Parts: sequence; C-alpha cells; structure tokens
Amino acid sequence: MAKVSSVDLGTKPISKLLIKQAVPASIGILVMSLNILVDTIFVGNWIGSTAIAAINVVLPVSFFIAALGMSIGVGGSSIISRALGADQKEKALKTFGNQITLTLLFTVVLVVFGLLYVDDIIPAFGGKGAIFEPAKIYYVIVLYGVPFLALCMMGNTVIRAEGKPKFAMYAMMIPSVGNLILDYVFINLLDLGMYGAAWATTGSYILCFVFIVWFFFSKNAELKLRFPHLGLSKRIVSEIGSLGFVTLSRQAVVSITYLFMNNILYDLGGETSVTAYAIVGRMLMFALFPVFGITQGFLPIAGYNYGAGAYSRVRETINTAIKYAVILATAIFVLLMAFPDVITRMFTQDAEVLKETPSAMRWVFAATPIIAIQLIGAAYFQAIGKAIPALLLTLTRQGFFFIPLILILPKFYGELGVWMSFPIADVLATLVTAYFLNREIKAHLTNQPIKE
Repeated sequence: MAKVSSVDLGTKPISKLLIKQAVPASIGILVMSLNILVDTIFVGNWIGSTAIAAINVVLPVSFFIAALGMSIGVGGSSIISRALGADQKEKALKTFGNQITLTLLFTVVLVVFGLLYVDDIIPAFGGKGAIFEPAKIYYVIVLYGVPFLALCMMGNTVIRAEGKPKFAMYAMMIPSVGNLILDYVFINLLDLGMYGAAWATTGSYILCFVFIVWFFFSKNAELKLRFPHLGLSKRIVSEIGSLGFVTLSRQAVVSITYLFMNNILYDLGGETSVTAYAIVGRMLMFALFPVFGITQGFLPIAGYNYGAGAYSRVRETINTAIKYAVILATAIFVLLMAFPDVITRMFTQDAEVLKETPSAMRWVFAATPIIAIQLIGAAYFQAIGKAIPALLLTLTRQGFFFIPLILILPKFYGELGVWMSFPIADVLATLVTAYFLNREIKAHLTNQPIKE
C-alpha cells in the first residue's frame, strides 16, 4: 500500500480526494450496516420477530455509551486535522492521548451505571411485555463490550484524521465480518438464541479493538503516543468537549427518539409496530451508507484545509460533497420506493409485520434526496471547530422538529402520524441548514485570504 500522509488533504484535487476518502468510509459503513442488517435477518429468522424488537430496544442505550467514544473521537479529530494542517504535531499527539483517557473514564462509569439499573432502563425504552426478557439478555452481555466499541469508534476517527481512510475502513469491516461469522456459529450451529446474538456482537467489538491497537503501534500510524500525552489538559479537554458534544448530543437525541418511538408505537400497535420500526431503522442505517461515507470523507478534508487557510478548497469541498451525496441519495430513494415489500420479506415472514412495514418505509424515506444538504452542512461547522452552530444544526432534525412532531401528529393521525413525521422533519431541517450554510460561506469563505 502506498504511503499516505495528512499533507495530501491540502494538495490533491478535491474531487479525487473526496472519492479517495469517501469510498473507504462508505465501504466501511456499508459492511457495518450489512452486519446490522444481516444480524437482524438472522435474528428474525432463527429466533423470531420479537427478538428484532428486543434488539431495537437495547441499541439506543448501548449506542449512546459507545457514542461517547465517537463524540470524543470526532471532537478530537477536528482538532487533530487542523493541528496537522497548521504543522502542530505535538498538539495533535496531546489531543489523541486525551481522547483515550476521556473515552475510558466515561464509558466504564456509564456501563457500571447501566448494569445497576438494567430493570428500569429496558422498560423505559419500550422493552415491555414479551420483549423484556430477550432484551435484558442481549443488553447485559452487549454492555460488557461497549467500552471496546467506544475505543474503536474514537480510534477510527483519528485514523481518518491522519489521512488513512483504508485503515479506517478495515477497522469498520473487521467487527462486521466477525459478527456475522460469530452469529452463524452461536445462533445457528450452537443454538444459543439471544445469548448467541449478544456474545457475537460483543466478540466483534473486541476484534475491532485489537486491530485499532495494532494500527497505532505499527509503522503505518503518523501519531506515536508517549505516556505523558495521556495526561488530561484542561484546554484540550474543553475543546474536545465543545466539539464532541455535537456528536454526543445527536446520539442522545437519537436515543431519546428511540425511547419515544418504541413507547408510542407499542401503545398504538404493540410488538408488531415496534418490529416494523426496527426493520425501517435498520434500512436507515444500511441504505444511506454512501451518503454517510461522503460525510465522513468530507470532515478531514474540510478541517485540514480550513486549518491551512485554503478557503477556496474548503468551498470546493462543500460543493463537491453535496453534489455527490444528492446524486447517491436520489438513487437510494428510487430503489426504496420501488421495493419496500421485497425488503421487508428479507427480515420476517410475520403477516402483520409484512402488512405494516412497506408503507412505513415509504414515508420514512420520502425526503431522502435532500438530506445530504443537512448532513454536509452540519458536518462543515463541526469540521472547522464551530461548536455552537454545529450543535444546533445537528439537533435541528431530531430535536427541534422530529420529536415534537411524533408527540403531536399521532394525536390526530394515529400511527400514520408517526411515519409522516420523518419526511416533514427532513424538509424543515434541510431548509434551516441550507440557510445557515449559505450565510457562513458568504461571510467567511468568500473574499478571504487564500493560502493554497
């Protein structure tokens, strides 16, 4: 493999550079999403449709704790990208060391808390009735592996900030492939049911962690830590926190959304509606992988060039990322509108779930062609270190629009009101983001001194 340096982020043509960054990110996200998708198909066909709902109840809790690693990673990697762009390698090293320390501290504390209050947390997130027992089995075992996942998510963003997208892709692929193999062994061959599904997931997190550790001790890594770098710096922790809070807030709102959705849908349609939401949620993770990949590829390019003062390259990066993402999102929209029934039958043969899910899927993905603007716009502010606008724009869709809509519309339209809330929130959030992104470009990226 050819030697890749972070300097490439400021010198290579933007279009080729974005593809070089986004394709490995997309492949990594695709494999990770396929893992979640196939895992759900295995669980649905080998254990039962209630098991799908059970996993859906657990995901927001475990993902929120793991998202601490992601938020610390994204916040710190924004600093690292800009520091490398400004030739401040010691600051980049200190930031990386602080990321490791913070991730360990927060995730271990939250895992202990999560295990102590398991019987209260699961029902709060919709794990009621027949869903409770399988959800508890899955929750407890997966929580043991969450600190490993958090460290992997943090390390992955640092690898990408170094300009090593292929290694970041491998880090996402390893747990995905590992989980599928372990799923087959534990669920199908050993017939361990929910225990097997849970241990397969936890085992895959540990495999990813081993790879991340190997990378940073190998010659491929640009950042070579020393023990003093692990000591917390108030200034760096503050900057990581302000930027990482954006990602953490987004995941917190996602977890709150799951809480509301699972409870609202359980009250309106029981286990069938919760299962339908679980299937649609998996498709949201899977189908949009190329758009998320472009967003991931966009972050280090925008951050590096902003730190280097190459403002024309930043503008070009924004425009190119949005163009590519819109094209891909439109193609995804067409496929999902055409084949929702076929997709649903992959997960389950339950007649009630088959009846409800296709219509829900069409509503949820109705505004897909325009979401790229919202994703890239919010990511831009995070990439350049502007925490407050990044936070507000990140929360716009889920927090400011979607949650109020799912609390209001079902009172008038029942379960249909829940599904209608998705495209309405997407449209409103995109309009708001487009306005602020355009204003930012005119104010700070136009007619600025350029260092190319």
